[in-house]
Amino acid sequence: MNRLSPPAARAQVQAQAALLGRWAWTLLLVLLLAAPFIGLYPIFVMTALCFAIFAMAFNLLLGYTGLLSFGHAAFLGAAAYVTGWLVKEAGLPPALGVLAGTVAAGAIGLVVGMVAIRSQGIYFAMITLAIAQMIYFVWLQAPFTGGEDGLQAVPRGTLFGLLPLHSDLTLYYVVVAVFVAVFLGIVRIVHSPYGQVLKAIRENEPRALSLGYDVTRYKLLAFVLSAALAGLAGSLKTVVLGFATLTDAHWIQSGEVVLMTLLGGMGTFAGPVLGAFTIIGLQNYLADSVGSWVTVIIGAIFVVCVVAMRRGFVGELLAWRGRKGKS
Repeated sequence: MNRLSPPAARAQVQAQAALLGRWAWTLLLVLLLAAPFIGLYPIFVMTALCFAIFAMAFNLLLGYTGLLSFGHAAFLGAAAYVTGWLVKEAGLPPALGVLAGTVAAGAIGLVVGMVAIRSQGIYFAMITLAIAQMIYFVWLQAPFTGGEDGLQAVPRGTLFGLLPLHSDLTLYYVVVAVFVAVFLGIVRIVHSPYGQVLKAIRENEPRALSLGYDVTRYKLLAFVLSAALAGLAGSLKTVVLGFATLTDAHWIQSGEVVLMTLLGGMGTFAGPVLGAFTIIGLQNYLADSVGSWVTVIIGAIFVVCVVAMRRGFVGELLAWRGRKGKS
């Protein structure tokens, strides 16, 4: 029997992995489309999808650019408040409210990025955390945010004046469509020449600088894109749940998105999605039975993941397939 050469064997394994990945994503899409009809609560799935978008936005910055932000909840919360106020008080349709929230988060991301992006490592992380806490204080004190009560009873309205969003089922498929569009957009960004430069910066920033790339500009653009997508997640969550609160902008929310990304697999496409569904699922389904102990359980899972699966769920699976291809 003829044996394949090592390069041919690796190519064959990669082709099989790509085929398996396409089948997995097709199956996931079918599952999402059928979720309301197989007993999954639409509000839960929509909330998990919003946080999946949040985690994918954070992964674009950490997993593909190598920048660890401890203040990403600032963009989620900013967009949530902007969308909630515009839809409830100004009477804007939800589509324009979501767009405005996303743009506002991107603008804040531009300002924060211009301050923080020249720092590296722990200094960058601490600057983003400090600025996020300043923004959190603004939301706490601003008169239009409702203080500790937040913005409540945000109406869903209609989409483009044609499609009523009062039905959970209708809104569910709108959120699924946005999630798919964001996912495909991030895949396109990562595989583009711009995405390849981001990965080069992550792996060896001095080398990328020596090749003539404006590293600061590339990182700033990645930060703004990540902030805008995080804002999109916050805006959608406000429309889905009908409220925006200080929890959206709290530093704990920034820690949770780090946990989602690392748990699922940093630098992978599926990892943040799986991590978000895992964390939101645990918070929703264990809160009634174990109460505040759910935080301890999530912490224990994170410790096990760091010790035994440092690449995360998806990262370890891809590494195993890579070892199999080499053998």
